[in-house]
Amino acid sequence: MTWIFLDESGQFTKSLGERYFIITAFTISDPRRTAKKFRSWQRLKFPKEMRNQSEIKFSDVRISDDLRLRTVKFIASLDVRIRFVYLKKDNIPENYITKGGIKSGKLYTNVVGVLLEQFLPISDKEYRAFCDQRHLKGLRKFEFDNTLKTFILPKLEKGSIVQIEMVDSTSNANIQIADWIAGSMAHYIENKKNGRSYYKILKNNIVAEGVELFFDR
Repeated sequence: MTWIFLDESGQFTKSLGERYFIITAFTISDPRRTAKKFRSWQRLKFPKEMRNQSEIKFSDVRISDDLRLRTVKFIASLDVRIRFVYLKKDNIPENYITKGGIKSGKLYTNVVGVLLEQFLPISDKEYRAFCDQRHLKGLRKFEFDNTLKTFILPKLEKGSIVQIEMVDSTSNANIQIADWIAGSMAHYIENKKNGRSYYKILKNNIVAEGVELFFDR
C-alpha cells in the first residue's frame, strides 16, 4: 500500500517576501509509526506550553531556530521519502486568472496532480493520498477528488483502489510532518534563514529533483 501525505507553503496570491508556492509530499510504509514518533518528539522536546497542542506548525514563532533544526533532523530520521513541486507566482498562466482573481481551486488541483504523478508508476494496488483541509475556490470537493483520480488511475493496475482525502491537520500528525517539510523546502527555495541547512538535512530523503511548474513562461 502506498501512503502519501502532502502540504504546501505559501499562497498563490502575491505576498510580501514570498515569490513561490511550494508543495511537498512524502511517502512512508508505516504512517502509524511516524505519527506516534512525531507526537512523542513533541511531548519530549517542545516547550511545556506547546507539548499538548493538537498541532505545532513549522512557522510557529515560539519555536527557536535550534529546536526547528533539531526537529527537521528528527523528521529526516523517520525515513520519509520526499518529492516536491513549486511555482513562481509571477509565472501563473493566464488561463488560471480572471478579473475576480486566481482560480485557486483549479490551480491547486493541477499542482497536486503533478506532484502525485511523481510517485507513479507503482506496483501497489492501493494508493492513498492525504492533504490538509483547504478551501477550493471555484471547485467542489468531489471535482477535486475526481480530477486527481484521472491523474492516477491510468497508471495503476486494473482494480486498484485510489483514495484522495482532505483531512484536518490538527488530528493528523503525518500532515503536520508534511507541513514541516514544506516549510523547510520553502525556506530553501526562497533563500530564507537556515534554508540551506534544512535542505542539507533533508537532501538524502529527497528521491528526485523538485519540479518547477510554468518556469518557461
